[in-house]
Amino acid sequence: MVILWMSRFCFTLTFLKEKLTMRKHWTILALALMALVVFSFSACSKSKISSEPSTTMSAEEEARKRAEEEARQEALKEENLREESLSEEQARERVETERSMFENDDILFEFDSIRLTPEAQEILTQKAAWLRKNPRARVTIEGHCDDRGTNEYNLALGEGRAQSARDFLVDLGVKESRLNAISYGEERPLSAGQDEETWAGNRRAHFVIKE
Repeated sequence: MVILWMSRFCFTLTFLKEKLTMRKHWTILALALMALVVFSFSACSKSKISSEPSTTMSAEEEARKRAEEEARQEALKEENLREESLSEEQARERVETERSMFENDDILFEFDSIRLTPEAQEILTQKAAWLRKNPRARVTIEGHCDDRGTNEYNLALGEGRAQSARDFLVDLGVKESRLNAISYGEERPLSAGQDEETWAGNRRAHFVIKE
């Protein structure tokens, strides 16, 4: 009996030992699985957190580049507008300068003469080019004289000078209907004086634009 009881006791101890060993293994396995799950969750969370700033930075970078491009385009547009405005202003100034030169560049004549000097012909050639460039412009050509001689004679002399200038322009292709010749004789001197320099400046043809 004692032997039988001892055998059963040993069997029971062995069974309990195996049970405890298996339970220990299962516990270790469960703990390992739990650790794996926790690690995986932690890795996913870190991956998600680390990827979100990247996406945010990419969107911010794109917005920054878009803003820079818009600012560049706006600056370019303003620069073009300034250049156009400057070009228009320069064009207006050039037109005014050419117009002023046309009117203020008189041709001079020798004493008691209606003949066009080479210098006068060169000036008239430039005026003809301006008139062709401005086809709507009409011009009054004023003939002037110094104060030597009678009024009647100087009026006729001034008329001859204005006619000489008009004929030359017509020969260069300017329509006669755009040119009006008039004489003021000695009535409108450019300068007052009784010396050769003053008289030479008053023997002239002056041009006035009428549009």
